Amino acid sequence: MNRTTLTAAALLFAGITLSACDKREAPMAPKVEPDSVAEKAERKIDEIRADAKKEFAEAREKAREAGQEAKAGGAQASADAKQLSEQAGDKVADAVITTTVNAEFARDKSLSATKIDVDTAGGNVALRGTAPSQSARDRATQIAAHVKGVRSVDNQLTIEPAKM
Repeated sequence: MNRTTLTAAALLFAGITLSACDKREAPMAPKVEPDSVAEKAERKIDEIRADAKKEFAEAREKAREAGQEAKAGGAQASADAKQLSEQAGDKVADAVITTTVNAEFARDKSLSATKIDVDTAGGNVALRGTAPSQSARDRATQIAAHVKGVRSVDNQLTIEPAKM
């Protein structure tokens, strides 16, 4: 039902109501013809009410569905945020492990002059580069393994004796 029809029905109803209020003495109610203007207006008002109830029910259902979708979306967003937070925490923990292993290597006399690349992912440390001896290579594994948070050490160091 369009707005023009609703407006016309409302104006018609208001006009009939106001014209009845203006009279001082109420004469005998005229006989209403079956298809009089008043009956048409009353039917139109009933139709408007029925349409309004139907549209209200549809709007309420759409709002309920939107609420459920928002709730589900909120739960998913919360899970995504938690996962991202955990991933960020893992990256920070891996960076701390890498920094700590490098610092420990710098303190060790047999490893301080060597070039060792330390990569950490999920607490798993990979050592790449060179060591001056087998004992220095083994020492690198031992140092890395004792750093807090390290789950495993993959020592890929090659042995290259120091050149003089």
